[in-house]
Amino acid sequence: MTTHDDSNTKVHYICQTYVEKPAGRGGQAGLQINKQFQYSTADQAQERAERENRADDCAGADAYMVIEDPESGEVSEPKFIVRLGNVPEFDAF
Repeated sequence: MTTHDDSNTKVHYICQTYVEKPAGRGGQAGLQINKQFQYSTADQAQERAERENRADDCAGADAYMVIEDPESGEVSEPKFIVRLGNVPEFDAF
């Protein structure tokens, strides 16, 4: 996490992995979040996403950043650094 610009906002760099979720009775298979890691830089988050995506049990991985305003608690929409493998559509994020 780093401070963004000269304001009090903070930037969070996240690697998030997904696993395939088996279909329930009459349902559809899908994805679910498996792991989340936070890093100090975009490069670190991207490297972890690339490494995690190579694992046999990983369906896909995202590396993204969000900007947080600690005063209001608001968090921006994610800006994706890299999306690898089978990942959910942005609307489902």
